[in-house]
Amino acid sequence: MTPSILRSLCASLAGLCLAFAVSEAQEADFVELFDGKTTNGWTKPYDWGDVKVEGGQIHLTGSKKFFLVTEKTYRNFVLEGEVYCPVGGNSGFQFRCHYMPNKLWGYQAEVDTSDRKWAGGLYDEGRRAWLVNLKDKPEAQAAFKNGEWNQYRIEAVGDHLKIFVNGVQTVDFHDSMDAEGHIAIQHHGEKGLTYKFRNLRVKVLPDSTSSK
Repeated sequence: MTPSILRSLCASLAGLCLAFAVSEAQEADFVELFDGKTTNGWTKPYDWGDVKVEGGQIHLTGSKKFFLVTEKTYRNFVLEGEVYCPVGGNSGFQFRCHYMPNKLWGYQAEVDTSDRKWAGGLYDEGRRAWLVNLKDKPEAQAAFKNGEWNQYRIEAVGDHLKIFVNGVQTVDFHDSMDAEGHIAIQHHGEKGLTYKFRNLRVKVLPDSTSSK
Protein backbone atom coordinates (compact mmCIF):
# COMPACT_ATOMS: atom_id res chain seq x y z
CA MET A 1 0.00 0.00 0.00
CA THR A 2 1.47 3.34 -1.05
CA PRO A 3 1.78 6.24 1.42
CA SER A 4 -0.80 8.30 -0.52
CA ILE A 5 -3.36 5.48 -0.42
CA LEU A 6 -2.67 4.96 3.29
CA ARG A 7 -3.17 8.68 4.00
CA SER A 8 -6.40 8.65 2.02
CA LEU A 9 -7.62 5.58 3.90
CA CYS A 10 -6.76 7.14 7.27
CA ALA A 11 -8.57 10.35 6.32
CA SER A 12 -11.66 8.39 5.29
CA LEU A 13 -11.65 6.43 8.55
CA ALA A 14 -11.25 9.63 10.56
CA GLY A 15 -14.20 11.15 8.72
CA LEU A 16 -16.35 8.12 9.44
CA CYS A 17 -15.40 8.17 13.10
CA LEU A 18 -16.27 11.87 13.36
CA ALA A 19 -19.62 11.35 11.63
CA PHE A 20 -20.38 8.45 13.98
CA ALA A 21 -19.42 10.51 17.03
CA VAL A 22 -21.67 13.40 15.91
CA SER A 23 -24.53 11.00 15.26
CA GLU A 24 -24.09 9.40 18.69
CA ALA A 25 -24.04 12.83 20.36
CA GLN A 26 -27.21 13.86 18.55
CA GLU A 27 -28.96 10.66 19.61
CA ALA A 28 -27.80 11.18 23.20
CA ASP A 29 -29.56 14.55 23.26
CA PHE A 30 -32.95 12.79 23.11
CA VAL A 31 -34.85 12.11 26.34
CA GLU A 32 -37.37 9.28 26.55
CA LEU A 33 -40.90 10.49 27.29
CA PHE A 34 -42.11 6.94 27.93
CA ASP A 35 -40.12 4.40 29.96
CA GLY A 36 -41.86 1.42 28.34
CA LYS A 37 -43.34 0.24 31.65
CA THR A 38 -45.37 3.05 33.23
CA THR A 39 -47.01 6.37 32.39
CA ASN A 40 -44.78 8.25 34.81
CA GLY A 41 -44.44 11.83 33.61
CA TRP A 42 -47.90 11.80 32.00
CA THR A 43 -51.36 12.78 33.20
CA LYS A 44 -54.90 12.15 31.95
CA PRO A 45 -56.95 15.30 32.64
CA TYR A 46 -60.18 13.56 31.61
CA ASP A 47 -62.87 11.75 33.58
CA TRP A 48 -63.12 9.12 30.82
CA GLY A 49 -60.82 7.00 28.68
CA ASP A 50 -58.59 4.05 29.57
CA VAL A 51 -54.79 4.00 29.47
CA LYS A 52 -52.71 0.81 29.71
CA VAL A 53 -49.06 -0.07 29.19
CA GLU A 54 -48.54 -3.37 27.39
CA GLY A 55 -45.48 -4.74 25.63
CA GLY A 56 -43.57 -1.48 25.81
CA GLN A 57 -46.47 0.45 24.32
CA ILE A 58 -49.09 2.91 25.57
CA HIS A 59 -52.60 1.72 24.66
CA LEU A 60 -55.53 4.16 24.61
CA THR A 61 -59.15 2.97 24.47
CA GLY A 62 -62.48 4.70 24.98
CA SER A 63 -65.72 5.85 23.46
CA LYS A 64 -65.16 9.60 23.78
CA LYS A 65 -62.23 11.82 22.74
CA PHE A 66 -59.47 12.23 25.32
CA PHE A 67 -55.73 12.89 25.58
CA LEU A 68 -52.82 11.66 27.65
CA VAL A 69 -50.60 14.67 28.39
CA THR A 70 -47.01 15.20 29.53
CA GLU A 71 -46.64 16.85 32.91
CA LYS A 72 -43.82 19.02 31.56
CA THR A 73 -44.10 21.76 28.96
CA TYR A 74 -41.75 22.22 26.00
CA ARG A 75 -40.78 25.24 23.94
CA ASN A 76 -38.29 24.48 21.14
CA PHE A 77 -37.80 20.78 20.47
CA VAL A 78 -37.74 17.78 18.19
CA LEU A 79 -40.40 15.21 19.06
CA GLU A 80 -40.34 11.67 17.71
CA GLY A 81 -42.79 8.82 18.20
CA GLU A 82 -44.50 5.88 16.56
CA VAL A 83 -48.23 5.27 16.37
CA TYR A 84 -50.39 2.35 15.34
CA CYS A 85 -53.88 3.56 14.44
CA PRO A 86 -56.42 0.91 13.35
CA VAL A 87 -58.01 1.47 9.95
CA GLY A 88 -61.13 3.53 10.51
CA GLY A 89 -59.55 5.44 13.38
CA ASN A 90 -58.22 8.93 13.90
CA SER A 91 -55.59 10.15 16.35
CA GLY A 92 -52.78 12.65 16.69
CA PHE A 93 -49.64 13.93 18.36
CA GLN A 94 -50.37 17.17 20.19
CA PHE A 95 -47.58 19.65 20.83
CA ARG A 96 -47.34 23.04 22.54
CA CYS A 97 -50.86 22.29 23.73
CA HIS A 98 -52.74 23.43 26.83
CA TYR A 99 -55.40 21.81 28.95
CA MET A 100 -57.88 22.10 31.77
CA PRO A 101 -60.11 19.36 33.20
CA ASN A 102 -61.79 17.49 30.33
CA LYS A 103 -60.53 19.92 27.67
CA LEU A 104 -57.39 20.36 25.56
CA TRP A 105 -56.37 22.75 22.77
CA GLY A 106 -53.30 23.38 20.62
CA TYR A 107 -51.26 22.12 17.68
CA GLN A 108 -51.77 18.58 16.43
CA ALA A 109 -49.86 16.44 13.93
CA GLU A 110 -52.78 14.56 12.39
CA VAL A 111 -53.07 10.77 12.35
CA ASP A 112 -55.80 9.91 9.85
CA THR A 113 -56.69 6.57 8.24
CA SER A 114 -59.53 7.91 6.06
CA ASP A 115 -59.53 8.02 2.26
CA ARG A 116 -58.68 11.75 2.21
CA LYS A 117 -55.15 10.86 3.41
CA TRP A 118 -54.42 13.90 5.53
CA ALA A 119 -52.21 12.08 8.06
CA GLY A 120 -49.26 14.35 8.78
CA GLY A 121 -51.26 17.53 8.33
CA LEU A 122 -51.31 20.31 10.94
CA TYR A 123 -54.53 20.80 12.91
CA ASP A 124 -55.35 23.30 15.66
CA GLU A 125 -57.34 21.25 18.16
CA GLY A 126 -60.13 23.13 19.92
CA ARG A 127 -59.56 26.44 18.11
CA ARG A 128 -58.95 27.15 14.40
CA ALA A 129 -59.22 23.60 12.98
CA TRP A 130 -57.05 22.93 9.90
CA LEU A 131 -53.91 25.02 9.45
CA VAL A 132 -52.32 22.75 6.84
CA ASN A 133 -54.26 19.93 5.20
CA LEU A 134 -52.69 17.68 2.59
CA LYS A 135 -55.14 18.23 -0.23
CA ASP A 136 -53.39 18.08 -3.63
CA LYS A 137 -50.10 16.99 -2.01
CA PRO A 138 -49.71 13.41 -3.29
CA GLU A 139 -46.20 12.77 -1.95
CA ALA A 140 -47.19 13.84 1.57
CA GLN A 141 -50.46 11.91 1.35
CA ALA A 142 -48.57 8.72 0.46
CA ALA A 143 -46.26 8.88 3.50
CA PHE A 144 -48.67 7.36 6.04
CA LYS A 145 -49.20 3.59 5.79
CA ASN A 146 -52.59 2.29 6.91
CA GLY A 147 -52.53 -0.78 9.13
CA GLU A 148 -48.85 -0.31 10.05
CA TRP A 149 -46.72 1.45 12.63
CA ASN A 150 -45.94 4.98 11.45
CA GLN A 151 -43.06 7.13 12.66
CA TYR A 152 -43.65 10.85 13.27
CA ARG A 153 -41.11 13.61 13.75
CA ILE A 154 -42.18 17.11 14.78
CA GLU A 155 -39.81 20.07 14.86
CA ALA A 156 -40.93 23.22 16.65
CA VAL A 157 -38.50 26.14 16.71
CA GLY A 158 -39.90 29.59 17.35
CA ASP A 159 -42.83 30.06 14.98
CA HIS A 160 -41.47 27.45 12.54
CA LEU A 161 -43.29 24.10 12.63
CA LYS A 162 -42.33 21.02 10.63
CA ILE A 163 -43.90 17.57 10.51
CA PHE A 164 -42.43 14.41 9.00
CA VAL A 165 -44.16 11.04 8.55
CA ASN A 166 -41.92 8.04 7.90
CA GLY A 167 -39.16 10.42 6.85
CA VAL A 168 -41.33 12.40 4.40
CA GLN A 169 -41.88 16.08 5.19
CA THR A 170 -45.60 16.83 5.21
CA VAL A 171 -45.71 20.30 6.81
CA ASP A 172 -43.45 23.35 6.75
CA PHE A 173 -45.43 26.19 8.33
CA HIS A 174 -45.03 29.34 10.40
CA ASP A 175 -47.46 30.19 13.18
CA SER A 176 -46.91 32.20 16.36
CA MET A 177 -50.00 31.41 18.44
CA ASP A 178 -48.23 29.02 20.84
CA ALA A 179 -44.58 29.28 21.84
CA GLU A 180 -44.68 26.62 24.58
CA GLY A 181 -46.94 23.90 25.88
CA HIS A 182 -47.45 20.23 26.64
CA ILE A 183 -47.06 17.18 24.42
CA ALA A 184 -49.99 14.77 24.24
CA ILE A 185 -51.32 11.69 22.44
CA GLN A 186 -54.93 11.29 21.40
CA HIS A 187 -57.77 8.81 21.36
CA HIS A 188 -60.43 10.23 19.06
CA GLY A 189 -63.28 8.33 20.70
CA GLU A 190 -63.97 5.48 18.27
CA LYS A 191 -65.42 2.75 20.49
CA GLY A 192 -63.69 -0.60 20.26
CA LEU A 193 -60.48 0.75 18.69
CA THR A 194 -57.14 0.69 20.50
CA TYR A 195 -54.52 3.32 19.65
CA LYS A 196 -50.94 2.31 20.33
CA PHE A 197 -47.87 4.49 20.86
CA ARG A 198 -44.20 3.65 21.38
CA ASN A 199 -40.67 5.10 21.19
CA LEU A 200 -41.78 8.53 22.35
CA ARG A 201 -38.85 10.85 22.88
CA VAL A 202 -37.95 14.54 22.75
CA LYS A 203 -34.83 16.60 22.17
CA VAL A 204 -35.03 20.04 23.75
CA LEU A 205 -33.43 22.79 21.66
CA PRO A 206 -32.05 26.12 22.90
CA ASP A 207 -34.20 29.17 22.32
CA SER A 208 -31.53 30.61 20.04
CA THR A 209 -31.74 27.66 17.60
CA SER A 210 -32.92 28.60 14.12
CA SER A 211 -34.76 26.36 11.68
CA LYS A 212 -34.56 26.83 7.90
